[in-house]
Amino acid sequence: MARVTRRRFLSASAAASSALALGAWVNVAPAQESKSPNEKLNLAGVGTTGRAGANLNELAYENLVCMADVDSDKLDQAAVKFSETRKYRDFRDMLEKEGDKIDAVVVGTPDHTHAPAAAMALRMGKHVYCEKPLTHTVVEARTLSTLAKEKKLVTQMGNQIHAGDNYRRVVEAIQGGSIGEVDEVHVWAGAIYTGATFTTNTTAPKNLDWNLWLGPAAERPYSEGVHPFTWRKYWDYGTGSLGDFGCHYMDLPHWALELRGPSSVEASGTPYDPVSCPGYCLAKYEYPARGKFPACKLFWYDSGKQPELLTTLKHSRVKPETWKSGVLFVGSKGMLLSSYGDHFLFPEEKFTAYKAPPQTIAKSLGHHREWTTAIRTGSPTLSNFDYAGALTEAVLLGTVAYRHGSKIEWDSENLKITNAPAAQKWLHKEYRKGWTL
Repeated sequence: MARVTRRRFLSASAAASSALALGAWVNVAPAQESKSPNEKLNLAGVGTTGRAGANLNELAYENLVCMADVDSDKLDQAAVKFSETRKYRDFRDMLEKEGDKIDAVVVGTPDHTHAPAAAMALRMGKHVYCEKPLTHTVVEARTLSTLAKEKKLVTQMGNQIHAGDNYRRVVEAIQGGSIGEVDEVHVWAGAIYTGATFTTNTTAPKNLDWNLWLGPAAERPYSEGVHPFTWRKYWDYGTGSLGDFGCHYMDLPHWALELRGPSSVEASGTPYDPVSCPGYCLAKYEYPARGKFPACKLFWYDSGKQPELLTTLKHSRVKPETWKSGVLFVGSKGMLLSSYGDHFLFPEEKFTAYKAPPQTIAKSLGHHREWTTAIRTGSPTLSNFDYAGALTEAVLLGTVAYRHGSKIEWDSENLKITNAPAAQKWLHKEYRKGWTL
């Protein structure tokens, strides 16, 4: 059994279903006790290796006061670099004991423990950087974005490509009308996360606290191979290819077209398995008109599936059908194909004299430095929890539609599926005793 939740962790439980409409809010107010430009921020790390370790390394110019990891081997590995940093196994212990010594928290655990750690930090008044997808459930995403707004804290989700120069130039091109009005987008990613099964005939290695690793997830015996990475295959801990890469690739159309909550989502794929994420997932999102932008359809493909439209595109410098991942905008005057690092306009002959629009989005300081600078100065973070929360909600609604098995109609303001009450259960999950959002 998990032990009793820490006193501070229990305080002020937020009902994510509160009808707080999401607006275009960003973090612009510096912390009340903001640091001087030359004073280091005091950070706490939740998770220490993998993506968590990469984040801590990127932030090594600040002061890592403490770090927590359920795997003692991983913790010791991180301590080689951060030798002066205090070590914990349970992030709840760490945040309670170190709360008055830290300014901000970096969360890099598996998806199912993102929200409990980030919510605890936000309620304590700490700025938060959290890996993508921001959360494991739709309700968790709304909870974090609401908390960040209420507390006026500086936040950033770890979809690092958002800071890339190419994405910024694509946003400018789309919003500048380079391909006309866009009412269709195709997004695909090649990663495959499926084939998950639980085992019960092995015991957890001594370095791993399996009970803490489970966190809020359902209690079950140790299952071999879940830790440290194949957890992404399991619904209990991850959300498959869509959950992993949606916050990277759907980020670009969400940014360029100012998308928020879809009006409906439908999805299909391999037959539903209550344990394992699907062998592939295809999803169709419909978004209402937004200001100058018309209503839009977004099509998602993963695990090797691609839009047929790619095979019709010809260009002297690229073969679109060979792209394992990408984004294709379809506009009234042409198409734009983008990867992480490059983009191309179609038909090629129409855009031979194309001149990119003026650059209106400044070059990023770096995804992590953008966050730490904002803590000091109040400058914006472009993947803050308001933006990232809405993006994560949309991504996860694709998994909800897939698990439900039919189209869902979405009331974003009220966090409600209006046409299928039975699908509402997929918006959140029951937390194990001792854990809370």
